[in-house]
Amino acid sequence: MLGLPITWKWAVGNATGAGVTVAVVDSGVDKSHPRVGSVQGGAVITYDPGLPSSVRVDEQAHQDLFGHGTACAGIARELAPACDILSVRVLGKRLTGKTTCIVAGVRWALAHGARVINLSLSTPLVDRAPMWHQVADECYFKQALLVCAANNLPGPTFPAQFASVISVACHPGSDPRALAYNPEPPVEFGARGLDVEVAWAKGTVITASGNSFAAAHVSGLVALILERHPECTPFDVKTILRGLAAEEQRTQTRPRRGE
Repeated sequence: MLGLPITWKWAVGNATGAGVTVAVVDSGVDKSHPRVGSVQGGAVITYDPGLPSSVRVDEQAHQDLFGHGTACAGIARELAPACDILSVRVLGKRLTGKTTCIVAGVRWALAHGARVINLSLSTPLVDRAPMWHQVADECYFKQALLVCAANNLPGPTFPAQFASVISVACHPGSDPRALAYNPEPPVEFGARGLDVEVAWAKGTVITASGNSFAAAHVSGLVALILERHPECTPFDVKTILRGLAAEEQRTQTRPRRGE
């Protein structure tokens, strides 16, 4: 199935993300923002200790409580303009949330057809690792790509450090398709995430930096790959991303004419 060598033309071609659902599990997505365009559905996940599961799931239209989710959705839309976006709000006004709610949000996205789940958040709490490990494996075995931002600070970072997810950190550069590969995981890939102009709350645009935005770039690229190669497993997609990063490195180091 995989072509050798893996090239951008083979991996992506003229794909636009059509037919691929990208779930943004975050602070919500402002569907009216011109950089987002539309949202095909979503849910609000909140903590409710009175329920057996401790979470309440409301499938409803909602706003972004912070701006972060809109930024990630806008980046994914830039790279994959025809993808379908689901907004799963699990974070509050201070961009914080409970692990039980975030995990429930991932499961909701998985149950509603997401092939790409953008998780531009992480936790250093080791006691939450088993819960994250279980849901990460659920996504992997159901052929969904869980794209995770590594923590912006050194230390444990869940779920980004699990082998079943695509772990991303930011690197400098202005090319939204630029990829770097890290041969010493747990962080596997680098993508654009420094001084990025992103969509934000109330229709605004800001310049921001962070691994969150690098992960959203990779989510958009994965949507392109899945449109072009819908049969790909998470393992296949990682292999393709690795090949694309290698091709970019070869291009950058190729001698110019006359050298």
